[in-house]
Amino acid sequence: MTRVAVLGTGIMGAGMARSLARAGLSVSAWNRHAEKAQALAADGISVAEKPEDAVAGAAVVVTMLFDAASVAEVMGRALPVLAEGAVWAQTSTVGLDGTAELAELARAHGVGFVDAPVLGTRQPAEQGQLTVLAAGPTDLREAVAPVFDAIGAKTVWVGDEPGAAHRLKLVANAWVFSVVTGTAQSIALAEKLGLDPQLFLETIAGGALDAPYVQLKGRAMIAGDYPPAFAVDGALKDSGLIADALRATGADDRLITAVNALFADAAAGGRAGEDMAAVAEVFRR
Repeated sequence: MTRVAVLGTGIMGAGMARSLARAGLSVSAWNRHAEKAQALAADGISVAEKPEDAVAGAAVVVTMLFDAASVAEVMGRALPVLAEGAVWAQTSTVGLDGTAELAELARAHGVGFVDAPVLGTRQPAEQGQLTVLAAGPTDLREAVAPVFDAIGAKTVWVGDEPGAAHRLKLVANAWVFSVVTGTAQSIALAEKLGLDPQLFLETIAGGALDAPYVQLKGRAMIAGDYPPAFAVDGALKDSGLIADALRATGADDRLITAVNALFADAAAGGRAGEDMAAVAEVFRR
């Protein structure tokens, strides 16, 4: 039985760990805030007090932490004790420079590294329905296949070099954040014009302009109810990474810069831990 260690059991990592366990894999987990990991024990997951303990004997180590700095700090402790032949699947969104730094950290320890950010939020993570974007050496694909099959509905191999998958993740997230903030603007505009904002969602429903995500986030915005599936602080961090990537290529960054500023305002307004749909409250002000 493949043994998998999951480092980071927040909104995404906990669901991924449960999906791995449901698939029959042997799973150990660690989280910086231990109480967030303890509930996983009821699902047959071994909860470790230290990342070094979690990765002991693991064939695959999955990191789902907040940013490149947190991943580097945790893996700096875990890498020296990994079993020979273990593979590191790095699923956190850390940006292009962050991915390069982490891939180099893996190389320095002689550990196989797969760049594997995921598309999806809390519910797909819990259901094993994420989309895994992967890039790494071909000879590592067999090792990570059971893990990716357990956490995802599909895996898209983008290339053989780490960083390729992260480029696609930033492209996808740029679209997601544009959709969310655009929906928030329309919901708020409808309200300020004296309209029932539900009319906006009903008008586009089922047509070429509709999307399930618009309906999902739009309903949350209308209700003003924001249980986190993808939190504002994560959207703030990721939109900043997208802005960095655009600037590095010389592309126009004005749209994502505005989106980033909106998420910054939402976070400053006390909504950092709420779902990113809470950006609607910025427009309502």
